[in-house]
Amino acid sequence: MILFRFLTSGELQMSTRVFVIAQFRPKAGKAAELFEILKALEPDSLREQGCIQYILTRQIDHPSASRTDYPIVFNEIWADGESWAAHGRRQQIKHFFDTQVSSPTGLVDDAIVTAYTDEGYEYDAPVFI
Repeated sequence: MILFRFLTSGELQMSTRVFVIAQFRPKAGKAAELFEILKALEPDSLREQGCIQYILTRQIDHPSASRTDYPIVFNEIWADGESWAAHGRRQQIKHFFDTQVSSPTGLVDDAIVTAYTDEGYEYDAPVFI
């Protein structure tokens, strides 16, 4: 789904939404425990200003899925980069990363957080007359 917004000049451009994929590889035997800890982050995150979607998922076996090294993933959509940055400054989120990702005693072996946009490189926006 592509969303558009109008600038004050009347020019149309694509949305400023930020799409985030946060992937987690748990330490051996810790997937279920890590999933529950991450699941506890959902309710407050969904209440945040600018949070459009914040869904924790876990990988399923499927013939089309060729990789299994990051089986727990958050699929997030934020209204803009500022909303996503504010999310990362919340104490609950910082605590999770400090205790589970950065700490040697945490449940996360590795994490990859990637942000995306739906804005094209050279988008040919429609011209309304």
